[in-house]
Amino acid sequence: MKSAPEGWPRLSSALYYEDANRAIDWLCAAFGFEVRVIVPADDGSVLHSELVYGEALIMVCEGSKQRPERFGVASRSPHALQGANTQNLMLYVDDVRSHCARARAEGATITAEPEVHDYGPEYWADRSYGALDLDGHLWWISERLRNPPSSA
Repeated sequence: MKSAPEGWPRLSSALYYEDANRAIDWLCAAFGFEVRVIVPADDGSVLHSELVYGEALIMVCEGSKQRPERFGVASRSPHALQGANTQNLMLYVDDVRSHCARARAEGATITAEPEVHDYGPEYWADRSYGALDLDGHLWWISERLRNPPSSA
């Protein structure tokens, strides 16, 4: 298998927002993402963007009803779908409690408070919380507390 292009993870996700410019600002303020690139459309909206958090990469795009289909499918914000989510995103951070406080202060809807999820001594333990961003995408934010034992 060939390597992914330099600077790209093997898998990344595109999120669609009714106002991608506003969403980019919010994701940076609330979740700590950094802008790598924004490609503006002629009307001032976002044609393409790349936001990074460590080695994680997401693309943030416009998802309003006025946008044409991409790859033969309409791409919409959860707001346009009465809040329905067809995916969620999981992000590992260093300190989940402070991350949750930051997200809450920026207006994230916390759907699950930070809690330890321990899958047993042969697996792992994480502290995680759930949050909805300003357009209703569901995020799981986690901090690893214990790794599984080595399989060696």
